[in-house]
Amino acid sequence: MISPLLCLATAIYFEARDQSLMGQAAVAQVILERRDSPNYPSTVCGVVTAGGEDRHKCAFSFYCDGKSDKPTDERAFFVAKSIAWSALNGHIKDATGYATHYHASYVQPTWAVTLVPTRVIGDHIFYRGKDEMQWSGY
Repeated sequence: MISPLLCLATAIYFEARDQSLMGQAAVAQVILERRDSPNYPSTVCGVVTAGGEDRHKCAFSFYCDGKSDKPTDERAFFVAKSIAWSALNGHIKDATGYATHYHASYVQPTWAVTLVPTRVIGDHIFYRGKDEMQWSGY
């Protein structure tokens, strides 16, 4: 069983290692927001691996893209682990507007029109669902 720290750090590494520290922390916050929502799996690893049974149908593309999920840049993975630890221990303030979704600004997924945009950080656009505003205390 992989620890929540490693699940979160691996997701940060593959989804946002080219982003600023704020951008990496924002990806962590999306994962934690999903973990805390009744609409998603209740564990960090469950959130990160959701939908991974089907290639290219998972929430976090690195998990089901068919490539290795082993980080190769030690420095970037160290940063990702540090951010993951800080996020899991409540040391990072949410900068996403309690987003549960995001995508790179250079793509236009069809699901984005059904959500409320909350923030742009780096080249990621963050969103939350209209119904999700009720459980996060908006």
